[in-house]
Amino acid sequence: MSECADNTHDNARRTQKAPHGSRTRTTAVLAGAALLAPLGLLAATGNAAAADSGVWDRIAQCESGGNWHINTGNGYYGGLQFAASTWRAYGGTAYAPTADQATKAQQIAVATKVQRSQGWGAWPTCSARAGANGSAPAAPATNSAPTKAAPSTPTQTPQRSSEHTARSSSRGDYTVRAGDTLSGIAARHGTTWQQLYDANRSVIGGDPDTIVPGQRLEL
Repeated sequence: MSECADNTHDNARRTQKAPHGSRTRTTAVLAGAALLAPLGLLAATGNAAAADSGVWDRIAQCESGGNWHINTGNGYYGGLQFAASTWRAYGGTAYAPTADQATKAQQIAVATKVQRSQGWGAWPTCSARAGANGSAPAAPATNSAPTKAAPSTPTQTPQRSSEHTARSSSRGDYTVRAGDTLSGIAARHGTTWQQLYDANRSVIGGDPDTIVPGQRLEL
């Protein structure tokens, strides 16, 4: 009986100690989880951090040798080698028809939009070589107006008129184009067709109504 009683008491003591050991293990697990949680948060924060501002220069160096205005005729343009369709889809034509005609800042602004949509995989090889990770760095300020197209249109007309004036005053020569007539050329250069014909009879031949594109006429 006493042995049974002793065994009963021993079992009771072991049964009472078990929850204490369980509490110890549970506390250790919770403590470990508490230590790991900040590490996980730091890792998540690191992945979300923006890439450094020099990442686009490194990608451009890999893609195009760092030439932001390159156009080799392979269908890709500019420092970051945009396809024309990608450039249009992400608003690049607000700056220039193709990326090679835009400024570096404008190309980076469009690239930032592409990265936010497609990730660094839009430049799979070169982004890896450049160490790109996280989000794209803030895009630099850009001028939304086209940099080349705007001033070119109004300046072309006076350039042509000045060329004609110079030719007229210096009495240079003129190359006949398709659709030209002797009288039309003479009128544009302040002379008469008879004078023009007399000066170029050896070139034109016997018929002043027949001039051929490519002929060079002395004015």
